[in-house]
Amino acid sequence: MTSFDSSPHLNVWRMLLALAVVFVMLATTGWTALRGQRTVAELQASLSAWEKGSIAGRRLPDPQDSSPARLARFFATLTDRQQDTLARRYPLAVGNMNGAPVELRYLANRIALGQARKAERARMHDQRLTPEGQHQAGRRMHRLESLMKPGRHILAFDPAGTGRVAEVFGDLTKAERISVVVPGVDTDLLTFQRTARRHSAPAGMAGALYDAEREASPSTRTAVIAWADYTAPSGIGMDAATAARAEAGAVRLNALVRALPGRAPVSLFCHSYGSVVCGVAARELPSRVADIAVAGSPGMRAETVSGLGTEARVWAMRDADDWIEDVPHLELGGLGHGADPVSAEFGARVVSARTASGHAGYFVPGTDSLRNLAEIGTGAYRSVDCADDSGTCRAGLSATTPVGRA
Repeated sequence: MTSFDSSPHLNVWRMLLALAVVFVMLATTGWTALRGQRTVAELQASLSAWEKGSIAGRRLPDPQDSSPARLARFFATLTDRQQDTLARRYPLAVGNMNGAPVELRYLANRIALGQARKAERARMHDQRLTPEGQHQAGRRMHRLESLMKPGRHILAFDPAGTGRVAEVFGDLTKAERISVVVPGVDTDLLTFQRTARRHSAPAGMAGALYDAEREASPSTRTAVIAWADYTAPSGIGMDAATAARAEAGAVRLNALVRALPGRAPVSLFCHSYGSVVCGVAARELPSRVADIAVAGSPGMRAETVSGLGTEARVWAMRDADDWIEDVPHLELGGLGHGADPVSAEFGARVVSARTASGHAGYFVPGTDSLRNLAEIGTGAYRSVDCADDSGTCRAGLSATTPVGRA
């Protein structure tokens, strides 16, 4: 808890009041678009069918009780034809199964997307739905069609509720460096990509980062994941002010990282509420996570870098025009997310975001914020531009600095 100079109880109440006022302001001045959050169901039907299924007379492993390593060993014992059969028979299960081969997940999710698209097309003409319901079905149908376009690699897809999705840019199995973009509030199937303000959406963020990494280090094989595979808060309300969604998301993020193929170092790029997810996940992340970089963070549920319990390098940036600066950085009674990651007291490596454009502008091509993120993602630490022009954010680092934990 933050220390106060005098009248501790009075200061606590002042902080709580300030926090409440800021969230009310944010919710009423156009910075958020509140909408009903439908309950996101798990893939019970597909998983239940999988749990009762078999292949070549063998029972299928329980994905709920099996580690990614065990599932990977199971799939390795199957022929290509047997793997293909499972993907087509249980697409939602296989497509979201950490431990299944990456290419098989792409195939399974393409099948699942096709099935979901067919369902939404039928809903567009369902007279039992309101006109608004039919319109929403049409929007979802077009989004699903877009995700099915040739060349897109969907690593995870859940059509339930508002939807979850993850997409890979680059060759994940051959990558020498892997980056994961973790977005913030109002992230779902419909907002996964945007035409206007393209680089404020997960797919646009990840695509821009992938291009920037290739420019920063053309000889490095990189892959970037747009990871919208958790249930993010809808708008800046109570869900966004607490860690409940972040705690559930951290479990899913940890599972993703542990199932990534190969041994390439992994960097997490966490925007806004996504930095809360990364902060909660930090302690349990595997040692291959080399870097955690946060942009426009409301806090990471810790008072200092050491409080995160990770040996990964922790980087932070915030544009001068980012409204998140006005959110009180504290945590009291579960409300708020702790210290400001760009503060000197927190102890992160603070990098420049001078040419970013507000809270949603960190991944816009041509900005120093995106260039810095790309340098971190490719391990070119000596090229990172520090926020204070003194080079302190690069202290003790070289381009070949190894991951902190062996």
